[in-house]
Amino acid sequence: MDINGEGERIPQHRTMMHYHGDQVRAIFFMAAIVLIVAQSTGADLPLSTIGAVLTAVVLVVAAGVTNPEQSSIHWMNACLAIAGTLMFGTTAVARYRGGMSIFDFSFIYIEMLALLSLVALYFTTRTIRWMLQRSRLT
Repeated sequence: MDINGEGERIPQHRTMMHYHGDQVRAIFFMAAIVLIVAQSTGADLPLSTIGAVLTAVVLVVAAGVTNPEQSSIHWMNACLAIAGTLMFGTTAVARYRGGMSIFDFSFIYIEMLALLSLVALYFTTRTIRWMLQRSRLT
């Protein structure tokens, strides 16, 4: 749109009832930020420094390419969410059972990453379910 209010208009965002890729995109982006902040503040993550940075890069790329037209990206998102839930979830439980305080910053970061991964898995699964049902109905 130009200065006089004339010209091309930006199309309205259309909503799809059971597509949750936008939420997954935001969760993956938040998880990448948490990973980088946690690693740079010295949190004891179950990843090396290069592993944390590479994981953050993969999450941001996955977030960037997520769209409702490609089902394969949602399967990849599900794999990333499963991997994150298993890695950070088991680490959080093991450390808590090992006596780590819930107020320890490392535990808080790991728990946040486990929960973000779990929520991303839920939304990704709902999107995959919607895509599978949509393909059967058409």
